[in-house]
Amino acid sequence: MFDFIFAVLAIAAVGGTDTAPVAEGISQPDGATLFAQVAAEPQTPTGKFTTAGEVKPILTATKANWIAVREYGGNDLLYVTHLWAWRCGLGGMAVSVNGGPFEQMQLPACHTEYATPNAVLEGDGLPYIPFPSGHITQVVVQLIYDDLSRDSASFERAQVLIP
Repeated sequence: MFDFIFAVLAIAAVGGTDTAPVAEGISQPDGATLFAQVAAEPQTPTGKFTTAGEVKPILTATKANWIAVREYGGNDLLYVTHLWAWRCGLGGMAVSVNGGPFEQMQLPACHTEYATPNAVLEGDGLPYIPFPSGHITQVVVQLIYDDLSRDSASFERAQVLIP
């Protein structure tokens, strides 16, 4: 269905010093690359759910809740609120709607200065993407965690439609 290639992990040595592993990305049919040059982050548990090691078990267990679709105001709204709520362990997120190309979604910054770094604050924007009414039939989500592991899920409209 989707013709994309998962790139291998590239580990570079510069001047004899190892650098953090880097994901080279996912190539798409149109030549675009997703997750280009996402670097691995330290995986020391913080207790604040800011690493892949802390959020991956939660997102794995709640995969059916990653997205939602709502018909509202003459639009289909594709909600990514659940993923935003665990974004601090993510390196990136991309979405394909109805078999179209994947588009990377900008994740809000982690608010590490607060006790709840994953909180969605007013200045973070809105956790949904509007589409024309009735447009969304299928959604595929690709995630790259900040340890460079990956996960994906596919959803049919009826599975995620909010009444």
